[in-house]
Amino acid sequence: MTDALSLYIHWPFCLAKCPYCDFNSHVREKIPQERFATALRNELAHDAARLGPRRLNAIFFGGGTPSLMAPETVAALIDDAERLFKPAPDLEITLEANPTSVESGRLAAFRDAGVNRVSLGIQSLREDALRLLGREHSASQAIKALETARNIFPRISFDLIYARPGQSPADWKDELSTALDLVADHLSLYQLTIEPGTKYEALHRRGEISLPDDETAAELYTLTGDVAATRGLMPYEVSNYAKPGCESRHNLTYWRYQDYLGIGPGAHGRMTYNSQLHATRRHRAPEPWADLVEKYGTGSREETLLSDEEKGREALLMGLRLTEGINAEKFEQRSGRALQECIDPDIFSACLEEDYLQYDGTTLRATSEGRLRLESLLARLVL
Repeated sequence: MTDALSLYIHWPFCLAKCPYCDFNSHVREKIPQERFATALRNELAHDAARLGPRRLNAIFFGGGTPSLMAPETVAALIDDAERLFKPAPDLEITLEANPTSVESGRLAAFRDAGVNRVSLGIQSLREDALRLLGREHSASQAIKALETARNIFPRISFDLIYARPGQSPADWKDELSTALDLVADHLSLYQLTIEPGTKYEALHRRGEISLPDDETAAELYTLTGDVAATRGLMPYEVSNYAKPGCESRHNLTYWRYQDYLGIGPGAHGRMTYNSQLHATRRHRAPEPWADLVEKYGTGSREETLLSDEEKGREALLMGLRLTEGINAEKFEQRSGRALQECIDPDIFSACLEEDYLQYDGTTLRATSEGRLRLESLLARLVL
């Protein structure tokens, strides 16, 4: 398991900061393309020298808005990764893009750079919702981007946000159906939440926006699975739906609790060195991160050896998000602890009785009812 890894490359810059977003993203009047391209390549080389020629299963360019990167930077990083590691024959290379006209015009160049999967940040096909969400694109641009991407990439994913203020199940069904009719082999659907430190938090605190209640949000979530299933997309993870064989290999690395290298400002990683699993984190602010790379070859902020207890907890929190669940034998190999040692026995029994969890002695998984209330369930179940 530890021989293979995925690579995450973080590009921290955006055209604007969305009011709901708490990601590590930053707006600059002029993006320092050359400096950050060089820093990313240097940090990748630094960590690859430490890791050795591991098998590379996936590369993911995330952000921020990586479609604001110069295509030649993307090409150089892909070339570096394939030279420094041992790329899988079917290496998955994903790049996140927004459907503004500027970014959509670069899609062919990203394909030529080596990207073979694009993830489009559509978020909505409603003009009023896009304005509410602070997006820089229109609904017509979103549709055009989907159509353009369909003609360029063999694999496409896109994001939508639901449980927006005033959203009804009928409206959501119509919007989701329209999106899936355009193109999709993979879909990420996220419930709008109020995150600390965002503009939405201030608006919510003042009573200027309100979100649907829990009952409506659950109805919207259930409806999502029903509509996606009519197009052949199944929920392989709490927020992700795909046609068979089109699941995101990179994101499966996270949820299956396998090794991944994260480079760039604020990037996290889970890497095995000398048979021990470490949590890694880069400096969050872009310019100080670049300063560190220029001085030391890496913008590493923190590296922590994970205890068996920490590994077990993380593996549970990630793995129960997957429809396939957690294999008990692989869990123990990775964490050093038996599955039963990491969960509250009383809560576990209650979850089995209520049919929120299923366990056959080999695999532990959350049922569809369990996934509806997974966050509160995990908070009590995992020790």
